[in-house]
Amino acid sequence: MSDANTATLPVLLSALRLPSIARHWTRHAETADREGWPAARLLATLFELEVADRTARRIQRHHEQSALPAGKTFATFDFDAAPGLSKGRLQALAAGDLWLKNGSNVLAFGPSGTGKSHAAAALGSALIDAGYRVLFTRTTDMVQRLQAARRDLNLESMLDKLDKFDLVILDDFSYVRKDQAETSVLFELIAHRYERHSLLITANQPFSTWDQVFPDPAMCVAAIDRLVHHAVILEMNGESYRKRTAVERAASPLTQEAAVTK
Repeated sequence: MSDANTATLPVLLSALRLPSIARHWTRHAETADREGWPAARLLATLFELEVADRTARRIQRHHEQSALPAGKTFATFDFDAAPGLSKGRLQALAAGDLWLKNGSNVLAFGPSGTGKSHAAAALGSALIDAGYRVLFTRTTDMVQRLQAARRDLNLESMLDKLDKFDLVILDDFSYVRKDQAETSVLFELIAHRYERHSLLITANQPFSTWDQVFPDPAMCVAAIDRLVHHAVILEMNGESYRKRTAVERAASPLTQEAAVTK
């Protein structure tokens, strides 16, 4: 390759925003010259590198934008402590595919401490790795954001912006206060995404108590109807992980020894 081409290529690659090719082209070009690669093979190799690096950067960016809690993955989830939750079922959901395309929902129910939030975050993380967009938020935080948008007359705009996420995870759904202003914006979100984009909800209370979330009976029925129409329901009724961990910690020899020496 001529010195002129060698000098010009980095400028062209920078202008075309091809940083991965800019980093690797000299090494692969030397290999191609030495081994007699056809031009098509060299080009394919370089563009494959660029595509792979762009995909990795996009996934990393989507993880950062998701607000998912750190370290909550399938690898760190104790499936033995959640006997009612099928690992295979969760991993099937992690493939995304039709349920996200159809705007179906996932509803995870169970007492506090049974791993609902961890399972939801793990599913969200796996979906991002598979190329989807996910947002994780406490339901109370989402309600505050929606209320602020309504006050600023930007509610519709905010709901439209949330459409860029294939899945919005609303954690601790049952903790929303019984307030008409709060629950009405929550219903707006549910109605807006219905059959268009998916929601994943974690809740420690069954549907029968959701009148505490939606004080208006008609709104309560309409919200539940939209959520369950196309939904996968996960029942997580095991022992509280936090309680079990505290008991195990209290029973450990090291903990008992520390208590004696105090």
